Amino acid sequence: MKIRFPLSIAHLAVMSAVLAGAALAQAPKPFQGSITAINRSTLTVKTDADGVYQVEVPSDAAILRIAPGAKDLSSAEKIAFSDLAVGDRALVKPDPNATGTTIQALRVVAIKQTDLALKQQRDREDWQRRGVGGLVKSVDAASGDLVLTSGAGVMAKTITVHTAKATMLKRYAPASVRFDEAQPAPIDAIHTGDQLRARGEKNAEGSEITAEEVVSGSFRNIAGTITSLDAAGATLVVKDLATKKQVTIHITAEAQMRRLPEMMARMLAMRLKGTTSVGQGGWGGNASAANGGPAGGQHGGGQWGGQNGGQGNGGASDPQQMLSRAPAIQLGDLQKGEAVMLVATDGTSEVSAITLLAGVEPLLEAPAASQNLLANWSMNGGAAEAAAQ
Repeated sequence: MKIRFPLSIAHLAVMSAVLAGAALAQAPKPFQGSITAINRSTLTVKTDADGVYQVEVPSDAAILRIAPGAKDLSSAEKIAFSDLAVGDRALVKPDPNATGTTIQALRVVAIKQTDLALKQQRDREDWQRRGVGGLVKSVDAASGDLVLTSGAGVMAKTITVHTAKATMLKRYAPASVRFDEAQPAPIDAIHTGDQLRARGEKNAEGSEITAEEVVSGSFRNIAGTITSLDAAGATLVVKDLATKKQVTIHITAEAQMRRLPEMMARMLAMRLKGTTSVGQGGWGGNASAANGGPAGGQHGGGQWGGQNGGQGNGGASDPQQMLSRAPAIQLGDLQKGEAVMLVATDGTSEVSAITLLAGVEPLLEAPAASQNLLANWSMNGGAAEAAAQ
């Protein structure tokens, strides 16, 4: 009588291979995010997808520091665990052989927060110095050329943006106001009426630019009166003067909100209508007095080149720079019944504000020019952080 075993050696080998493969498939994958806490040898890392992980860093784990924008680890330097700090970016490679419920790091690659801040500041300055922005007037996908309209009123001009295969083309994600969420997109994704910002080498007149990087998006311009406010819900409702319909506006942490002082609003309205001959020095003086300091502001997490106050070459006479010098406000500073102008994410009944401007009653006397003015301004307000991600 032969005894039959339920599983042969061959079956056991096959099952072992299957189980080993399953265990390998379940091994944690590398992830990146920001360090939010450090407790002894444990890091708390909040990922870009809003996940939160506790990471144990053994004494034999490799900890490396790289510069923002680095493509590989060839220039990485070894650092100690004590060199890590809250706010640093971290790429964690878990140890697939570790046991226990807490992730153990095999390697941590860090970008220091101080390095990020310096890189972002340099990017802001470069976007301002070598960048242009405006509304898309035409797109020639075959030649790679885009034509923008920039400025408003007597300051309006056209700019030709030349792109090539090497040009980095990105587009804002739907319903997003964050620069770091912009995704690669082909040139035919850009449409007439889109807002666009380009960085590269400009000609002497600033009428043409050979672009190294282009970021675009479809947004909605709204001008109207506030019918209700909800500070707790961070929303306000505006009656759009164009459509005569109510629109719910969500105010996120990334929204840029400013109020024009009455004198500045009147002068700006006259400039848009072409009824004033105020010189560059006059505009610069009034713009500076309105805020008592240098220009600033951010757009969407962020986030394209901030203004430098227009120093030199009459830059302060630029209406967009005047807007950036206007005092910043919060949602609680707005009141029911007052007029606002804003650029928001694309939508019908609910949108998220990118830029909002109060104190705009004089500007509504020149609605078309004012709309272009605000659209252009919204593309000039933040920091280019993509390289830091």
